[in-house]
Amino acid sequence: MSQTVLLAEDDRAIRNALERALTLEGYQVMAVADGVEALAQAHRNRPDVLVLDVMMPGIDGLQVCRVLRAEGDRTPILMLTALVETADRIAGLDAGADDYVVKPFDVEEVFARLRALLRRTSPVAAASAPAAEVPKPLPERFIEAAGIRMDPQARRAWRGARELELTRTEFELLELLVRNAGIVLDHSTIYDRIWGYDFGPGSKNLAVYVGYLRRKLDEPDAPQLIHTVRGVGYVLRED
Repeated sequence: MSQTVLLAEDDRAIRNALERALTLEGYQVMAVADGVEALAQAHRNRPDVLVLDVMMPGIDGLQVCRVLRAEGDRTPILMLTALVETADRIAGLDAGADDYVVKPFDVEEVFARLRALLRRTSPVAAASAPAAEVPKPLPERFIEAAGIRMDPQARRAWRGARELELTRTEFELLELLVRNAGIVLDHSTIYDRIWGYDFGPGSKNLAVYVGYLRRKLDEPDAPQLIHTVRGVGYVLRED
C-alpha cells in the first residue's frame, strides 16, 4: 500500500511541482495551500507523513506543528523553509518538527528525508520498539478547547453541560475556532475556510456570525471565549 503525504505549501508552483514528483515516486499526496486546511485534512485523514512550508498565510507550518503535537499526534513532520539561521531551525524542531529541508531544495533530498522519517514509524521499527512504548493514539471523536466540546460527526456542541443550538455556518465557524484555539485566524483565512471566498475588508458577514456565536456562547459571570484582534481577526481562548 502506498504511503500518504500531506503537503502544505502556499506557493502554487512549488506545491504543484512537489505534488507531481511525490506522486511519481509512488506516494498518495494530499496537497493544500495553507495551515488551516492542513489541520483540517490531518484531522479527517491522518497521513503517514506531513510536509509543511514554514511561511504560510493565516496559520504557518510552525503553528500546525504545535497544534498537532498538543493533540498527541506524533505523525512525522518535515518542514520546508527558506529560513537558514540556526535559531529558525531550532524554532522548528522545538515546535515538534522531525526534520527540515532548506529552500531551494533538491527533490531527491526531500525523498531521502521522507524515507528516513517513514522508516522510524514503519511496522518493522514499531515491532522492535520497547514494550513500554505507548502506541500512537487514534483520533478522538470529540474536540475540545476553552470549555467548548464538539462532536463534528453528530454536529453537536456544548459549553460545559449546556448544549448549543447552532446553524450550519455557526457550527463550522465554531469548529474552526476550536480546532485552532489560541491561534489568531485572520479574516481572509476564515472567509476562505467557511465560505470558500474572501468577501474583502468591507464585508460585515464574518462579524455578524461572530456576533451570533457570542450570543449563544456567552454566559453571565463567565469569561468571553471569542476575542477580536483588531485589524487581524478572531481567536478562541478562555482568559
